[in-house]
Amino acid sequence: MAFLSKHILTRLYLVSGGLFLFAGLVLFKLVSIQMVHGDKYKAIALKRTEKMFTIPPNRGNLYSDDGSLLATSVSKYTIRFDAVTVKDEDFKKFVNPLAVKLGGLLHKPSSHFEKLLRKAKTNKNRYALIARNLDYSQYISVKDFPLFNMGPYRGGLIVDQKTVREHPLGKIAERSVGYERFDENGYATRVGLEGAFGQYLRGKEGKRLKQKIAKGQWKPIGLDNIIEPKDGYDVISTIDINIQDIAHHALLGQLEKYKADHGCVIVMETRTGEIKAISNLGRTADNKYYERLNYAIGESNEPGSTFKLMSLVAALEDKVVDTSSVIDTEKGKWRLYDRTVRDSKNGGYGKISVGNAFEVSSNTAFAKMIHNSYKDKPQDFVNGLMRMDLHKELDLPIKGEGKPVIRNPGDKGWSGISLAWMSHGYEVSLTPLQTLAFYNAIANDGELLRPRLIREVKEWNTTIREFEKEVINSAICSKETAYKVQQLLKNVVEKEHGTGHRLYAPNFSMAGKTGTAQKNYVGKDPDKLRYISTFAGYFPADDPKYSCIVVIHEPDKSVGYYGADVSGPVFKSIAQKIYANNPLIDEVASLEPFNQVLDEAYEDYFEEAGRIMTTMPNLKGMSGMDAISILENLGLQVEIKGNGKVKKQSITQGTSLSKVSKIVLDLS
Repeated sequence: MAFLSKHILTRLYLVSGGLFLFAGLVLFKLVSIQMVHGDKYKAIALKRTEKMFTIPPNRGNLYSDDGSLLATSVSKYTIRFDAVTVKDEDFKKFVNPLAVKLGGLLHKPSSHFEKLLRKAKTNKNRYALIARNLDYSQYISVKDFPLFNMGPYRGGLIVDQKTVREHPLGKIAERSVGYERFDENGYATRVGLEGAFGQYLRGKEGKRLKQKIAKGQWKPIGLDNIIEPKDGYDVISTIDINIQDIAHHALLGQLEKYKADHGCVIVMETRTGEIKAISNLGRTADNKYYERLNYAIGESNEPGSTFKLMSLVAALEDKVVDTSSVIDTEKGKWRLYDRTVRDSKNGGYGKISVGNAFEVSSNTAFAKMIHNSYKDKPQDFVNGLMRMDLHKELDLPIKGEGKPVIRNPGDKGWSGISLAWMSHGYEVSLTPLQTLAFYNAIANDGELLRPRLIREVKEWNTTIREFEKEVINSAICSKETAYKVQQLLKNVVEKEHGTGHRLYAPNFSMAGKTGTAQKNYVGKDPDKLRYISTFAGYFPADDPKYSCIVVIHEPDKSVGYYGADVSGPVFKSIAQKIYANNPLIDEVASLEPFNQVLDEAYEDYFEEAGRIMTTMPNLKGMSGMDAISILENLGLQVEIKGNGKVKKQSITQGTSLSKVSKIVLDLS
């Protein structure tokens, strides 16, 4: 028995010694970790529980030329509640007043918020969602509510801020305004003005420390940022919102009438190269139109008869013909090798001068003129085009400019018929903006300007950078040649035989050229043949202020497809509206209306705008741009939903304006 007790005691000593040794080893390891590796493991712990987050800056505003907003950054706030940090006595005292305030601000019953807050307290929720997407004024109000006004620790207030980009004009000029986006790898997609001038608009990021809490969520530590974000600069563009609105709706109406696939309009100020409007509309599967792609800048196509101006200028400069030179149009058909050039008029035009050939847009006359003049030295014709910089891109800041195509003899695709086909706009390719830049140069007596979309970069009232007129080529041709073709462009509209004579109005002068180019003409199936209808020119014809191009792709052939019928009326409508709003001569007689709906819309606008209003007007049926103008002049804040005309207004007609600060318009 004594032996057994001694054996148990020995085992007890061994176990106790082992435990003591183990405890010593644990203590030694703890001291070792603390003394030797303490900083390392502390850093690891902090990295897992604390993290530096990037704070995006407010992107600078993008303005039109008169200071109206095209794009702006708006801060949106998410409010959360940390129920753990709030003392019980504070919670009991302020939970009801807080719920009442939240209900009044967010238009929900106070009982909803009281239930939400109490549930968060019971569950010890450290990140309970209270509200999303609050604007700045709502956020400021929430900060002053009972309990929340005690701050993030005692009051449990958690605020997450994000910045979103809004376009006050909605879908109008959406593609030209554009965007700048970065993916998870930092690669950028840049479109339109936003993408082109992102270096000024985007600003510099800030930093903020956050702490990881339950369920993988991150809570800001403290109220202050480690590094404050620096907001981007403001960019003032050259866009005129009134001209943009005119161009958008004139193009839209014609696309719908002719059931076309897509189209674009550009309006440019002649003397400065400033683009005042650029509209790009493409058809959707349900036959609606929206700003799908930037056709004006990115789409390069065979320009058709609008290229006859370039051919004629080259020939006049080389003195191989004059405007009085006579050409036989061969009864409207001229065979060259195995191909035949045809005029749109059956039987042709007989023997006519080069000037008249331009005015009636004779393909046979131009094909014979260029082929016979340059067939022995075809490079001379190409060199003439290149002296006018037609083979070069405009080098715009906006990405995606289409490449012009001007072939040299010997290049792939060049053949014995190339001179004849190039003469009237085939086997060459230009974007609408490249074509317009050339027409603008003719209006400018030969000075070729780089189209410009930006006027100034500002920080508040301080100018950071100004953008001046940029001259690409001071003289693409002699002034004598410029004056000759200016008269011919004027005759296209004013002479009875001109292809644009149906656009003529006796008290309103325009100059330009029609163009009708075939698409999908390779092959013999007439059902697959499609057209591009174009009108390019400027106004007024003498001392022009604006140049403009309208290009419409694939109009319904059963309705019409000639440039004079499809694109010309859009040009005229735009020019008349600009002319009416900014008279260029002392007196304007009654203008021949093209688009009756558009005319009536403007009459409604001016009637409403001229009233001295004390009550809310009826805006239904008015264009969104006109409605915005009227309401902002009344001092009201306007929120727009959709695009087009006013379908619904949140404040009814006749409501006293003294009771109104904000109105929501639904457009369709």
